[in-house]
Amino acid sequence: MLKTKKVLVAFLTGLLVFGAASTASARGLTSSEDSLLSVMNGVRTSRGLAPLRVDFRLVRVARAHSADMLHRQYFSHGAFTSRVRSSGAAGPVFGEDLAWGPMSASWVVGQWLASPAHRAVLLRPGFRRVGIGAFQGSFSGRPGALVVTADFAGL
Repeated sequence: MLKTKKVLVAFLTGLLVFGAASTASARGLTSSEDSLLSVMNGVRTSRGLAPLRVDFRLVRVARAHSADMLHRQYFSHGAFTSRVRSSGAAGPVFGEDLAWGPMSASWVVGQWLASPAHRAVLLRPGFRRVGIGAFQGSFSGRPGALVVTADFAGL
């Protein structure tokens, strides 16, 4: 009987671990992207704003832009409105914040909060959806840099 209980406990523990891992991967964000989302939502909810929900159309656009900036070694919003609209994401209003460097999620969000323009995007009450793209590589001569795009949508 004791052996059966041990097997049952091991099975249930494995099921819980597998379930938690499936939930995390079902969200489809990398650990860097998920960390950014957590910090962003912590800042928003601490100010009485609704948390952001992941919109995977925006995630695809944000990832593509971060990857392009990393690959082509530039740092610019470019034609972000047409990029986001072409994804099929619903608006009618869109915003974008960018960052790069050897950084943590808290550092990125702190820098955005310190910049009036970036702060306005992050804390816009009408934004309810976000896509985050974060890729690490050599950028502007710095190995291990993280290049981040956050695309927002809402009212």
